[in-house]
Amino acid sequence: MWNNVRYSWNFKTKTHFSKDSPIWLLGRIYHQSHKTDDSSSLPTNNFEALKSDFFSRIWLTYRKEFPVLNGSYYTSDCGWGCMLRSGQMLLAQALVCHFLGRDWRWNESGAQEQQTLQESLHRMIVQWFGDKPSPACPLSIHQMVSQGHISAGKRPGDWYGPSSVSYIIKQILQRATDTYPELDTLRVYIAQDCTVYLDDVKQSCSKICNYECEETDYELIDDQWKSLILLIPLRLGGERMNPTYDSCLKGLLSLEQCIGIIGGKPKHSQYFIGWQDDYLIHLDPHNCQEMVDVLIPNFNLKSFHCHELRKTALKQVDPSCCVGFYLRSQREFDEFRRNVQHYLVPPQSKGDYPIFAFSSGSSPHVDDAWFQQNDDSLSSSAARPSSTCGPSTAGDNYLDDFEIL
Repeated sequence: MWNNVRYSWNFKTKTHFSKDSPIWLLGRIYHQSHKTDDSSSLPTNNFEALKSDFFSRIWLTYRKEFPVLNGSYYTSDCGWGCMLRSGQMLLAQALVCHFLGRDWRWNESGAQEQQTLQESLHRMIVQWFGDKPSPACPLSIHQMVSQGHISAGKRPGDWYGPSSVSYIIKQILQRATDTYPELDTLRVYIAQDCTVYLDDVKQSCSKICNYECEETDYELIDDQWKSLILLIPLRLGGERMNPTYDSCLKGLLSLEQCIGIIGGKPKHSQYFIGWQDDYLIHLDPHNCQEMVDVLIPNFNLKSFHCHELRKTALKQVDPSCCVGFYLRSQREFDEFRRNVQHYLVPPQSKGDYPIFAFSSGSSPHVDDAWFQQNDDSLSSSAARPSSTCGPSTAGDNYLDDFEIL
């Protein structure tokens, strides 16, 4: 109850962005509009377009008054579920790219009346993350907590780190194909020891899809290669982020295939989706909202999208994180392998030590043995959430607007 009260507060203020520097958001660059003599604005990728892009990302936050989590009395994840919510947002972005495409934008006005295929797919994706222990919500907080218990003996209220959540994502998505065979067109691969093993990727993706969809549903890959969600857990420093890697993170977020980074501050998870100068732009799950019943017709979508851009200084980011990419086809995966090389080694580094690498062959490790290792949480104390989890200052809470200075 205390967490429900504490994390329901919104402290309305503004966050400031420079008008002189571009903003990157999941592979797209946005500039301040420049007025010409004929009063037209160039380029079209201005900050108004940025707002539309940001607003179209699916925002998944703390919720309260949902059905009890199995094996507990919890009806809210306030104060402990932020990393799970960040993982949900990363997965949601992958699904948006898969079913709707990176260019999709949500228009809030009239959305309730829209009966288009795109709006139906949008609602379907949000429904999958609904806070219910129902087969209709296969990617819910209930399913994630249940999978954490099965795989690692975790209990409701326990903290997860970025690497642990990446395995939860893989497992619940695989289970979800039993109810929603259209999800069988996707595979999740998790890098082992910062290495992507190409034979393992090929084995995972090069299979004929069991799901036969109509051509009008959405753009799919060829019959021989399933789309890939590539997750790469990283630790970029000791107790603090090594600033040497700042350029690497910004470079990865500048790639079209990037679906974001889950990480944050100690015991304060965030979902990073862009950057400007020395700040990362993020969606923050630390806002406790009422549960929305996603199984009723035309449920309200407003609380699943955020208007307020937020930013965190790179120097404050914890070194433990997990970066994600969505690769629609084998050709896109091959192109990604070539393009990402530019961002794997810090420019000021004298040696050739990439933050992750590609290797032929297969991994020598068991893929699902993550739970036998120490938790990779953003804190040295990972067992149970403390009162420091979540917003610690008014400045960390939700913003009403943002300004271009």
